[in-house]
Amino acid sequence: MKISEFDYYLPEELIAQMPADKRDNSRMMVLHRASQSIEHKHFYDILDYLDENDLLVLNNTKVIPARLFGKKEGTGAKIEVLLLNPSAECSNNWEVLIKPSKRIKEGTKISVCDDLSVIPIKRLEDAGEWLVELQYNGDLFEILHKVGNIPLPPYIERKIQSEEIRKFDRERYQTVYAKDEGSVAAPTAGLHFTEDILKNLQNKGVEITYVTLNVGLGTFRPVKCENILDHKMHSETFEISKDSADKINKAKQSGKNIVAVGTTTVRTLETAFQKYGKVQACNDSSELFIYPPYEFKVVDKLLTNFHLPKSTLLMLVSALAGKDFIFESYKKAVENKYRFFSYGDCMLIL
Repeated sequence: MKISEFDYYLPEELIAQMPADKRDNSRMMVLHRASQSIEHKHFYDILDYLDENDLLVLNNTKVIPARLFGKKEGTGAKIEVLLLNPSAECSNNWEVLIKPSKRIKEGTKISVCDDLSVIPIKRLEDAGEWLVELQYNGDLFEILHKVGNIPLPPYIERKIQSEEIRKFDRERYQTVYAKDEGSVAAPTAGLHFTEDILKNLQNKGVEITYVTLNVGLGTFRPVKCENILDHKMHSETFEISKDSADKINKAKQSGKNIVAVGTTTVRTLETAFQKYGKVQACNDSSELFIYPPYEFKVVDKLLTNFHLPKSTLLMLVSALAGKDFIFESYKKAVENKYRFFSYGDCMLIL
């Protein structure tokens, strides 16, 4: 299967630079797979589509201010560091992206602030990726919250990095149920939920539970090979509690629908089933690449945003809803001026 098969035309003005004024006011396209029909709604209408026969599963990961700006020791050259994943071998070592990477050598000191420096240890296989040591005084996450920036996707333009804008993105590029810090990108399908929406869903009898997948390069790294079978997903860590695993397995056994919020939730659940034969309590990692004609073992329905052309996320939703149906819906989304990507509108696949 060729990567060119997952391309589509998107006018630049439909790439959302800011979210809807209210979380639940985003537009929502509803895809009915059985009838191959499409409805145009708003996110608050989700209450009309879920009931006591559904279990909603959300990714409660929390985005960290992982984008750091420092200066190279000696020359003062400006260097950008994006934290990706802490090393399993040493808590002070992280996998990062460094720009510009060519200016950096092993052992070069990059000073971020008085309490934080980055020391490159070795280059990794992919361009721009390094294993580094973080040298810091105090609590790392407290330091990051003082000097770090939310790592917005590159298609969201922020020409003026005022404190007001930085504060806005720190609050808005986060789900209302975010709990466990560790992601470098938000599970964006969840950005539409409000506490009231969640409460009203529960009042309708919808059961809700949570998993955690720390979003990293595996989710947003572009596919660069022509044959998608040659693409390798980056590993991302996830956790499923015993309570969540029990709820999900009980729901499956009783014939309820498992409604995943976001592609990261899909990958968490499907990876667990692939590894253990059921959704089991675990701390693990996922390198699962889902593309047509993947057969889903856990997920029945999906809430998701509109995804980048040629992305692994677009391939995942194509596997669930059918490639032709997804591309028909994307064409209608462009015609109806839906807002695309992280701060954009959403799609409910039933």
